[in-house]
Amino acid sequence: MASRRLWPASGVPGSGFRRLWAAATVSTLGDGMYLAALPLLAAELTRDPLAVSVVTSAGWLPWLLFALPAGALVDRLDRRRVMWVVDSVRALVVGVLTVAVVAGWVSIPLLAVAGFLVGAGQTLFENAAQAMVVAVVGRDPRRLERANGQLVASLTVGQQLVGPPAGSAAFAVTAWLPFLADAVSFGVSARLVASIRGRFRAEEADDPSPVRSLRAEIAEGLRFLFRHRLLRAAVLLVSASNLAFMAGEAVLVLFAAEELGLGSRGYGLLLAAVAVGGLPGSLLAARVGGRVPPARLIVGGVLAGAVVMAVFGLATDPWVAGAAYAATGAVWGVWNVTLLSLRQAIVPDRLMGRVVGAIRLVGFGTIPIGALLGGLAARALGLRAPYLLGAAVLAVAALAAAPHITTPAIEAARSEPG
Repeated sequence: MASRRLWPASGVPGSGFRRLWAAATVSTLGDGMYLAALPLLAAELTRDPLAVSVVTSAGWLPWLLFALPAGALVDRLDRRRVMWVVDSVRALVVGVLTVAVVAGWVSIPLLAVAGFLVGAGQTLFENAAQAMVVAVVGRDPRRLERANGQLVASLTVGQQLVGPPAGSAAFAVTAWLPFLADAVSFGVSARLVASIRGRFRAEEADDPSPVRSLRAEIAEGLRFLFRHRLLRAAVLLVSASNLAFMAGEAVLVLFAAEELGLGSRGYGLLLAAVAVGGLPGSLLAARVGGRVPPARLIVGGVLAGAVVMAVFGLATDPWVAGAAYAATGAVWGVWNVTLLSLRQAIVPDRLMGRVVGAIRLVGFGTIPIGALLGGLAARALGLRAPYLLGAAVLAVAALAAAPHITTPAIEAARSEPG
C-alpha cells in the first residue's frame, strides 16, 4: 500500500492529521470571509436576484463539468501534492481578484469568472482531501467520525461562525480586505499540506491492469456508485439537500435585507448563527452516532432540515430567523459527519477519488441549479419562496430514500468495503 497512515493505533491524532486539520482551519476561515463578502459585493453592483444568484452558481458550476475527471486524476496522483498545488493556484486567483477590487475593475462577470476558477480547483482539492483523511486516520468508523467531526467543526467555525462576521465587518471597512485574507489563507493552507510527510497515492488493486484511459477509470467509479444501492440513495439525499439549501443561500443576502431588515453586519451575524448549532452538532456527531443508528440520523436529519427551513422561510423577526438557522446548523452538522464517515468507510481506497467525484457530480451538480432556481423563484414568487419550496423538496427526498438507507444495509456495506 502506497498510502501512509499517520494516526497511531491509540487513536491519538498524529502529525499528519494535525497539519491537515490546521490547513483546513486556516483555509476555511479565509473562505468564510470570502463567502460573506462576495454576495455583498455583488449586491452593491446589482439588486437583481438572478444576477446575484449567477455569481453563487458560477462557483459551483465546475462540479457539473469537472467532478468526474478530477476524481480520476486524484486516483492517479499523489493526493497531498494535488491539494497544495491547487491551493497555491487559488491563492493567486483570489489575489488577482483583490487587485481588481482595489482598482475598481470589479463587475458581475468578473466575480463569476473568479468564482468559477476557485470552484474548479475545489473539485480537485475536495476529492483529494477525502482520500487524505482515510490515509491519515484509517477506516475505523469511530476514528473517522472523530476526525471528520473535528474537520467539520473547523469548517463550521471558519465558514459560518467567525469568517462571515469578520468578512462582512472587513467589507464594511474596505471591500478588498476579505478577499486579501482569503488569498493569504490559501497560501498558508498550501504550505501546511506540503509539509505532511509521506506519499499518498491510491492503493493498488489486487490485480493491477495495464494503464487505462481516463474515460475507462471514470466509468469504473460510476459503476461502483450506481450499483451500490445504499450510496445511490445517499446521493439522492445529498443532491436534494444541496439543491434546496442553495436555492435559499443564493438570495439570502436579499432576504436578510428586505424581509428581515438587516444590514451588512446583521447579514454576517445571520450567517454565523448557523454555526451556533453546527459547531456542537459536528463535535458531538461521533457521540450521537454511538447512540443512534446512522440510518436514522441520515434520513431523520433531512426531515428535520425540511422543518427548520420552512420555519426560516416564514420568519419575519430576525431572532426567529437566527434561531431557525442555528437549528439548521445543528441538524446538518450531525448529518454531514455521519454520512461522510459512512462513505469513507465503504468506498475502496483505489476508487475513492473517482467515487467521490461521481458523488460530487450528482450531489454538488445540483448546487448551481438550485442557486439559479432560487433566483428565478424569488423573482417570480417573492424572496420567501425558495425556502418553502426547498423544504418540500427535502421532505419528498427523505421519504423516497428511507426504504434504502437502513441499518442492515449499512452493516452489510461496512462488512464488504471492496
